Amino acid sequence: MADSTRSIVLRDATLREGLDVPGVSFTVPERLAIADALARAGVPEAEVVAPSRVADDLIVARQIKSRLPIRVSGLIYANRPNWRREAEAACEGLDRVDLLMPLSGRREPYDRREKGARLEEAFGFCRALPLEMGAGFPHSTQADSGFVIEVAQRAVQSGARRITIYDTNGSAEPFGVLRLIREIVSAVAVPVFFHAHDDLGLATANAWAAVEGGAAGLDVTVNGLGDRAGNASLEQVVMLLGLRGRPTGVEPSALKDLSRLVEDLSGVPVSELAPVVGRYVFDHESPAHVEAPAEFEAFDPDLVGGERSLHDG
Repeated sequence: MADSTRSIVLRDATLREGLDVPGVSFTVPERLAIADALARAGVPEAEVVAPSRVADDLIVARQIKSRLPIRVSGLIYANRPNWRREAEAACEGLDRVDLLMPLSGRREPYDRREKGARLEEAFGFCRALPLEMGAGFPHSTQADSGFVIEVAQRAVQSGARRITIYDTNGSAEPFGVLRLIREIVSAVAVPVFFHAHDDLGLATANAWAAVEGGAAGLDVTVNGLGDRAGNASLEQVVMLLGLRGRPTGVEPSALKDLSRLVEDLSGVPVSELAPVVGRYVFDHESPAHVEAPAEFEAFDPDLVGGERSLHDG
């Protein structure tokens, strides 16, 4: 059973996933501003480098690493031809790299044995580099759990110090995530992270299920900004975990300003009905609600710098 009091590490991927949103592009100063706001809020790690933009993203990662007190990480596909060159370049700008191996049979390499062999080859090369290395498995929730556990164990035996399980197409549900993470945590002796997508509106619920299954950390993004329907929302995850005694080190009072910053710089509006940071979170139409607010609000507005208001129709 998972420890109900342990802290959970949050890795914010806004600067990677956010650029997969149509029409979103951050300038270098804007990326630095977002990274600075994340650091001031208490987020310990920012994932900055995408596997499709390694060279370009490393330019930004180097500046963040040299200026701000936040760990900087990135992703490299171990099944791409230029992974060696990318891994060597990452040494200058990143604190850690996760080598990715897609577990779907529809993505190269198609043979399961070759997936494991290529991953072991990549770790064999990267062990000599001055980087903390992890392994990430896209399509984990679409593969059978036995295969996920097998490749995770091979990665750890090859040197991976962290495993990330991806719900790549956002199709997972909480009970399935709970079972899968619990099995993987029992099978490997390194921290397990979970990366949720929100295609079915279950990203926050799945993130919570992963924590209940023993996950040590979660990938999140500000405002849930990310590919397709987005990712698990930083602000939702921080509040959910905090209210259930799972500290993250992220300051709830910083969430509203962080949300507004990313909203302004991305140009993607936050719904007025958005949990935690939406305009209407503490607005009430009924006087009875204001008389007993704890019965109608999930948390006190003071926690996030909000204000309760009553509308008279």
